[in-house]
Formats: sequence, C-alpha cells, structure tokens
Amino acid sequence: MSSLPAGDTGGFPYRLVATDLDGTLLRDDHTVSARTRDALKAATEAGAAHIVVTGRAVPWTRHILDDLGYEGLAVCGQGGQVYHAGEHRLLTSVTLDRQLAGLALAKIEAEVGPLSLAASRDGVDGDVLIGPGYQAQEGPLPYVPIKSAAELWSAPLNKLYVQHPELTDDELWAVAHRVAGELVGVTMAGAGIVELLPLGLSKATGLAVAARRLGVKKTDTIAFGDMPNDVPMFGWAAHGVAMANAHEELKAVADEVTLSNEDDGIAVVLEGLLGA
Repeated sequence: MSSLPAGDTGGFPYRLVATDLDGTLLRDDHTVSARTRDALKAATEAGAAHIVVTGRAVPWTRHILDDLGYEGLAVCGQGGQVYHAGEHRLLTSVTLDRQLAGLALAKIEAEVGPLSLAASRDGVDGDVLIGPGYQAQEGPLPYVPIKSAAELWSAPLNKLYVQHPELTDDELWAVAHRVAGELVGVTMAGAGIVELLPLGLSKATGLAVAARRLGVKKTDTIAFGDMPNDVPMFGWAAHGVAMANAHEELKAVADEVTLSNEDDGIAVVLEGLLGA
C-alpha cells in the first residue's frame, strides 16, 4: 500500500483518501480487516493515494504502517509530524512550546485542580511518558512510567495528555479550551485522551502539508474519522465520512455517516465509489 502521488483515478472521484487510525481504519483489536485492505488497494490501483492521518505520534504508528506495507507519507501527532514510511524518517515535526504548555497547565489546574499527565516526546523513536495517576490504555503500545511529572519537561515534546479524576473528557476539554485555548491547542482524540498541542496545529494543517507534497488539492480529498480531533480534517477535505461509532460532534459536521470500524465502514464507502 502506498501514499505516493496520485495519478489518473479513472471513475474514482477522489485523488486522496485520508483515514484516521483508531476507531476508523483499525478495528477494536488494532487490526485492519482484509475487506478494508482490499478496498484501499482498489482505490490506490484506481490512481488515488491513501494517507493515514492520526493523533498517534510516529513511534505508536510505525508498526501499523509497516504491517500494511505502507511506503508513502503519513500525518502523525495530530498533524505535527509528516513521516515518510518507506524511508522511516520525519520530513517535518512541530514541537510544543514547553513554557506555554506549563502556563496553560497551571491555568487549567487553577480551575479544576490537579491533573494526571503524560507526554509524547519528539522524534521517530520518542518515548511516551506516563506520569503518576495517569490511566494508560491497555494494549500493545509501549510507554515509559515516570515517578514525577517534572520529568515530562526535560526534552522536546509533541504534546501533553491530561486527565482529571472526576471530569468527563468533554468537560475537561471544555474547561481547558476556555481557560488555556489562547496558549495551546486542545483536542479530544479518544476515550480518556484530552491533549494539549502547539497552538494552531491540527490534522488539517498536517494533511495540507502532506497533500502539497503529493500534488493533491483538498477538493480532491475524502476523509474518514471518528473523534473531535478529526473535525478540522473534515473541514479541509471535500467530503468527510464519520464512522457509526463516531463522537456526535464529528457526526454533526460530517457529509456522510458510514458503518462502524468493526463493520468495515471505510470499505463500504470506497466500494460504492469504485462501483464494486
């Protein structure tokens, strides 16, 4: 599978197929179904490019891309990283201003009390650090536990993860955005995943950078996603498709809602467009 520059798409109406990973391309067991693989292969054989656009930083994405045989570009870290999978190298990387992030964190904690923290360090091999009390999701993704949150600040970061012992994700996002949104970007990428990012960064900004490298326009792009962090990507693409399992905020701005990630929702749409 490749995200190399798209060519003649024949009857396929898009030159770029952008897919989120978790809850979208990946099933709940973190695999991609044979049907979805086949549909993406058919789209790329029709001349479109497939590009993964994920909130995961490169170290948490690379093994999935390798398994897919994916050799082109991927947008990782909520748009902060453009990664060349075939060459295993970063083409661009945007880091979080740690001074601004610390100020933003102080403003949020002044409003809601202490937060549990984690952070993604910059680089192809950057660790994800998990601070005291932070509830990491079960699964195969590696992380490094640390004893003190102060250790989070010792090296360049892509983003901070924040959790609150009582507030829901939606509530924490709303407070963080209200009190610190002029300092950092705030997004929600999944259950228990509220993130502080470089201001102005989104999946849309990263996808726009990658699309320019591929020679593809936003008017040629169909995008698939499931969470509020996909809203900017839907705003950028010509057509946004939310999964049945998507957050209601994303469904509200989607052009179409397909089946869930467990039911091959991406494949259903692509097969329809391909006339399969």
